[in-house]
Amino acid sequence: MNWTTRATLAPLAYVALIACTGAAPACAAQDAAVAKVGTSTTATAGKPSIVVLGDSISAEYGLPRDTGWVALLRTKLPQEHFDYSVANSSISGDTTSGGLARLPAALNRIKPTIVIVELGANDALRGVPLATTEANLRAIIEKSQAANAKVLLVGMYVPPNYGPDYSQKFHGVYEQLSKENHVPLVPFLLAGIENNPEMFQADQIHPTPQAQPLLLNNVWPVLRPLLGAPSK
Repeated sequence: MNWTTRATLAPLAYVALIACTGAAPACAAQDAAVAKVGTSTTATAGKPSIVVLGDSISAEYGLPRDTGWVALLRTKLPQEHFDYSVANSSISGDTTSGGLARLPAALNRIKPTIVIVELGANDALRGVPLATTEANLRAIIEKSQAANAKVLLVGMYVPPNYGPDYSQKFHGVYEQLSKENHVPLVPFLLAGIENNPEMFQADQIHPTPQAQPLLLNNVWPVLRPLLGAPSK
């Protein structure tokens, strides 16, 4: 079954694309916690580093601290004999414009070897024109590459009520940028949980702790070739 068919048949999954908008008190608290993580979890001297530039799905919204897929990645790397540090620069409700604005500081402070870009769903939900989303993602990729970082792009879909034409065009932005900029693409971060409401929190928006290993499993096969050779 192709991604578009899965999208059409799984409307419950697409509420998971609705990241926190930052208006509610819970969002503000979450953003403060994430800002702390982004500040304190910086690159370790002498280690190559990974920066995750994302929204609430990567920012552990509604999850116990250090149980999200980014934290699991931090644990998995040494288990697989990769000596990387991981900085989670994800903020609930973030858009591609927000990510682009925050990127230079992350590149300058952390000097990452790899940048994982998980942004775009909030653009669609806020009615940002596709051309703007595409331009912002392209700029994020190009600025990261100019800083000698490899880029991994994480794709998303929008809810099927947006219409199949828009849904295909939205996801097509990720596919096109992946091809044009020669960056690997995770087709859909929520693949494997999209038909299972039990994998989402009570808000039916954000994945549960139990879903986080599956999100990492979607990212890992695409990330692994960027890491180089494992240490002995």
